[in-house]
Amino acid sequence: MRRGDYTWAYLMIAPTMLGTLLFHIWPVLQSVYLSFTTWNSFGNYKWSGLDNYRRMAHDAEVWSSLGNTVVFTLITVPVGLALSTIAAVLLNQKIRGIPVYRTLYFLPVITMPAAIAMVWKWLYNGDFGLLNELLGLFSSAKVQWLTNPGLALYSTAAVAVWSAIGYNMIIILSGLQGIPSHLYEAASMDGAGGMRKFFSITLPMLSPTFFFLSVISIISTLQTFELVFMMIGANSPVIGRTQTIVYDFFKYAFLMNDKGYATSIAMLLFAIILVVTVIQFRVQKKWVHYE
Repeated sequence: MRRGDYTWAYLMIAPTMLGTLLFHIWPVLQSVYLSFTTWNSFGNYKWSGLDNYRRMAHDAEVWSSLGNTVVFTLITVPVGLALSTIAAVLLNQKIRGIPVYRTLYFLPVITMPAAIAMVWKWLYNGDFGLLNELLGLFSSAKVQWLTNPGLALYSTAAVAVWSAIGYNMIIILSGLQGIPSHLYEAASMDGAGGMRKFFSITLPMLSPTFFFLSVISIISTLQTFELVFMMIGANSPVIGRTQTIVYDFFKYAFLMNDKGYATSIAMLLFAIILVVTVIQFRVQKKWVHYE
């Protein structure tokens, strides 16, 4: 390339680089700095070194929220991917009305999370919710889906799984349609049945898709907030059993005006996501097949 070509290349990417620096890199650097500060009630702050991190190390509430977040992630990601795979395989068949079914599955993806939370909050209502009305056909006992300490986290996780199936299903469906048909034809000639084809051809060929979805799903789930905020609420007696680490960040930053401590919680989450993602990229060499 000539020297003039490099100049034009840098000029073309300059707007993107400027936007990345202003709206991504600079806020991250500011957050790192603010995590070492202490704020007062009037919005002023001062440098306090590692005080926020020392406080966080002994804060049982933060570690409880982190435990809730991990449990929430361990439930929603594997279950969501498994159900999305089943849905994608079923919707990859040549049946009448398949575009309608695909659209119905995808609808939750284009629906506002707050609207989803409000609808499911009504469905879960312990007194007049639809789920208890249906269960009432078989039993008189009413289930307190969102106020039972042992059930509330799983109830919100079920909604997270339901709302993620559509997006995951579309990605997996595109992966299914990219598998060469001659692999299945060769397997059929060797006498392989449907299950053998699924486990020996479909799943290995979908491994890059599963890797991509697992990375973005874990990152997204670790940042869960709106379902807990909308469905459980700050005044619920079970909020301690369901609040996530991002809910803790919200509480300290916007309800308690302790932005320094809130930012240190955000830095903890950032570090966890970074470590988990690096581990995923290292481990994927052992199970992802690109050919």
